[in-house]
Amino acid sequence: MSAEGRATIVVLSYNRRVQLSSTLESLQRLPGGWPIIVVDNGSTDGTAAMVASRFPSVMLIRAQRNLGAAARNIGVAYTHTPYVAFSDDDTQWEPGALERAVNLLDQAPDVGVLSACVHVGPMRRLDPSCLTMAQSPLAQDNLPGPQLLGFMAGACVMRTRAFYEVGGYWPPLFIGGEESLMAFDMVEHGWRIVYAADVVTRHFPSNIRDSVLRERLLIRNAIWVAWMRRPLRAACRETLLRVRQAYNRRILWPVLWQAAAGLPRALGRRKVISPAVENMQLLLDVATAKLSPRSSGHHPA
Repeated sequence: MSAEGRATIVVLSYNRRVQLSSTLESLQRLPGGWPIIVVDNGSTDGTAAMVASRFPSVMLIRAQRNLGAAARNIGVAYTHTPYVAFSDDDTQWEPGALERAVNLLDQAPDVGVLSACVHVGPMRRLDPSCLTMAQSPLAQDNLPGPQLLGFMAGACVMRTRAFYEVGGYWPPLFIGGEESLMAFDMVEHGWRIVYAADVVTRHFPSNIRDSVLRERLLIRNAIWVAWMRRPLRAACRETLLRVRQAYNRRILWPVLWQAAAGLPRALGRRKVISPAVENMQLLLDVATAKLSPRSSGHHPA
């Protein structure tokens, strides 16, 4: 079956007008004429005007404010293809990558997400997360790649139906590890998540980012997701681990305040994952500890 017309590229952007322009130029040069949707997350730097004037064939959706990862929900709502390829304003799909992704998904109907191989910068350095995904200890079964319990939100190709089944991204997570909750829910629904080493995207990290804020959100979100989906003991263990991480990074009090403020809402959506999925997570926790004993950061596997 031809890949043409079977995937839509959804690009999320916020105040990176110049970089988004470069990304869209690259995406429009891809063979296959993939439809492109840009969700401008309330930018104030003229991003929307640039897209409207320079890329008239791109569907532009203007969010009134920065919705974080949940803005992807809006983009998917305008998608009419069975698959959606997510991109950020600093990531660009390689020629042939989407064709391979579509073919893999066509041949593996239980796979909900393909997490791509990410090459970083002009030197094409392999993103360290890809090494972790490639070494996933989870059973591969007959899947087209290593099985995961996570993915890279801005560098994946997803089955549109799977996205809808789990309700998209939960808005309060905003951004930073926002895919963790979706990954748990997808696997609970019977979907598989796979690392596809031959589906390649390029990442050109932007200098326009608040790394301290993002780190705080990553830790806060990990705590929330633990209490939303992990069994009690695992949630307590994950919380202590993240509190220690925040202390070591000297951001303990902001993290504690933000985590505590949103915890009642998170607990209101608590639905503990099955023992089978929890065992998958425990396997990954052990593997991560062996690979990097001093690291407590989230990884896509």
